[in-house]
Amino acid sequence: MAALDTPADAQRLLSPRALYQDVAERLRQQIFARELEPGSWIDELKLCAEFGISRTPLREALKVLAVEGLVTMKVRRGAYVTEMSRDDVAQVYHLLALLESDAIGEVASKATDTQRAELRALHDRLERSARQRDAYFATNEQFHLKLLEIAGNRWRTQIVADLRKVMKLNRHHSLFKQGRLADSLAEHRALMAAIEQRQPAQATRLMRAHFDSGLEAAA
Repeated sequence: MAALDTPADAQRLLSPRALYQDVAERLRQQIFARELEPGSWIDELKLCAEFGISRTPLREALKVLAVEGLVTMKVRRGAYVTEMSRDDVAQVYHLLALLESDAIGEVASKATDTQRAELRALHDRLERSARQRDAYFATNEQFHLKLLEIAGNRWRTQIVADLRKVMKLNRHHSLFKQGRLADSLAEHRALMAAIEQRQPAQATRLMRAHFDSGLEAAA
């Protein structure tokens, strides 16, 4: 294989990869925003015209989203936004409960004072955003992902990140059901207290209950 003579040569090789990744992210955000509804057929020609691209990077992007579970490829029918059944939702919540309860137990046991302060800052933001559902949703996710970061198992973090993407296919989020946001905030207060009091068993139990409540609201 010939050597790359200039940075421009390297850039030309990298550009196709960067393009389909950008397209995948744009489609991902359209799915999360319900611009592409669960169960809907993805019109490749329309998207190519909208994005100003050929079908090759679009199809590569769809393959990425299919691996993530956001898109379902059907033989001779094309790509569809994945539609979540009740069983799908229950299975995702079950796995998240197992993985995140394990993570928070580790955090309650071993987190440094600095890490606890980072979680406290996120929790305080959660309290302040309680009347703004979109802001609450975003901060809630940041809090959960920070727990995983502190726990420090990158494989668990990767699995949870993928599961959380799929969970967004279930309407917008269970937090938006009447009364669920207030319940979620109360549960987060208890989770934060268990972390600050260094009670790993309590934190683990509370996280499992937190996901049980979320599943009940999402059903």
